[in-house]
Amino acid sequence: MSTYTRTPRSRVRRLAKRGVYDRETVHGIIDDALICHVAFVADGAPRVLPTAIARFDESVYLHGNRNSQMLRSLEDGAPACITVTHVDGMVVARAGFHCSMNYRSVVIHGSGHRVEDARKGEVLDTFVERLVPGLTADLRAPTAKEIRATTVLEFPLVEVSAKVRTGPPADDEPDYILPIWAGVVPLEMKAGRPVDDPRLGAGIEAPAYVRRYARRLAGARR
Repeated sequence: MSTYTRTPRSRVRRLAKRGVYDRETVHGIIDDALICHVAFVADGAPRVLPTAIARFDESVYLHGNRNSQMLRSLEDGAPACITVTHVDGMVVARAGFHCSMNYRSVVIHGSGHRVEDARKGEVLDTFVERLVPGLTADLRAPTAKEIRATTVLEFPLVEVSAKVRTGPPADDEPDYILPIWAGVVPLEMKAGRPVDDPRLGAGIEAPAYVRRYARRLAGARR
C-alpha cells in the first residue's frame, strides 16, 4: 500500500485537511530529521526526551547507552509516541489569531523491540552513515564493549501520520484590505564551515563529505 491505514490514534483530527498518510511524505519528513522527541512513561510519570532518529524501510530506530531510562523503559514493548517536526516558515497574518507556522510533522504510535546480534552493528553503522553520509568508511570499527554498551530499538511504522502546513496566511476576508504587511518568513537549517578538533593531527583536512554537508541539508528540505 502507498498509504498508512488511519487508526483512532493516528488519524489527524484538528485541521484534518492537513493530515497526510502517504508513505512518501511520511518517509521524507522522517529522513529530513536529525532528532525526534519520544514520549513515554517511566516510574509512573510522563517523560518527553529528544534523541537521534533514523529510518530504514518501514521502521525507525533509536539508540543510546544501555542504561538510558528511556531505552530501558521501552525495550520490553512499552508504548511510545515519537514525533518529528520541521518549521519551514513563520506565517505573518493581519490578525494575531491567524499568525501561524509552515511546518511538516510526523507522529508515530507504537512499541519497540531490541535489535540484537550482527544486525545491531549493521544498524549502528547505517545510523552513523544516515547522519553523516560518507563517514562510516573512515571510522575505526566499534569494539565489542561499545556494542554491548549501546541499546538499539526498532519501532515499525504502523500507526503513523503526517501533518503539513504550507502557503500564505489564511486571514478573514475583510482583513485583506487592511494596510498591514502579511506573508511568510522562510526558515531553514544550515550547516556552517567545519571547525577542526583542537587535537587534530597535522595535515588532516576535513573530507569532502563534511565540507559538502551544508548542501546535503539544503537538498533535504524539498
